[in-house]
Amino acid sequence: MSRTGTAIFSLMVLLLGACGTRPSGVSIAGAWELQAGTLDGRPITMVQGYPITLTFEDGRYSGTAACNGYGGEFTTRDGTIALTGMSITEMACPEGQVMTSESEFIDAMGRVREFAVKDGLRLKGKEVDLTFVALPPVPTQDLLGTVWVLKTLIDGEVASSVGGERATLELFTDGSMLGSTGCRTLHGEYRVSGARVAVVSLTAEGDCSTEMAAQDNHVVSVLSGGFRVAIEGVTLTLSSAGDQGLVYRSGS
Repeated sequence: MSRTGTAIFSLMVLLLGACGTRPSGVSIAGAWELQAGTLDGRPITMVQGYPITLTFEDGRYSGTAACNGYGGEFTTRDGTIALTGMSITEMACPEGQVMTSESEFIDAMGRVREFAVKDGLRLKGKEVDLTFVALPPVPTQDLLGTVWVLKTLIDGEVASSVGGERATLELFTDGSMLGSTGCRTLHGEYRVSGARVAVVSLTAEGDCSTEMAAQDNHVVSVLSGGFRVAIEGVTLTLSSAGDQGLVYRSGS
């Protein structure tokens, strides 16, 4: 083979090698919610009010597995995905279907080896097929720097008015938060994770009367567990697992 032919052949080998090892370029970054899934040929249990979420960001994945938070590290290449170092919190979760849903999902995630992004996210592995839909990001521009005043407590389909002193919530760009439950003051730290606001720390100070205890517990429960955000005009709605929520209005 001539020197020119050798050079051309070498270049072709390099190009073919590059094509064979090139990452797919498909991004899975963002926040997702499980829409449906199967494990060992059976549907994964889905419980109303206890969604299963998944966020990919900066080489890490995290989410809520019906109740507990979980997370670890990930890498992708040519349609394959490796999920490593998974850890999971140990919250006091409802027994029964919620824990069944969580257990099945965590089992499924441990088997995931492939991914595809088309009209959503699909993760697959041995006897595992998970389909996710994209979630909108937290509207931080509208959320931060506003004094939100609590108006309604949501528990499933029941909406209750609030009592006590003016109950507020403020989130700042430095990751700090202030507020009150109507009887106790709150301060802590938060971070935005995909489509959720995760509360890193929350401290409540003060005392509550017997009449205000339920409201105080409700507010602390929703905030401390992390929440989703929806803003329509001057109304802010926070929702957490178990169909609990809080409805605020800006500055009123």
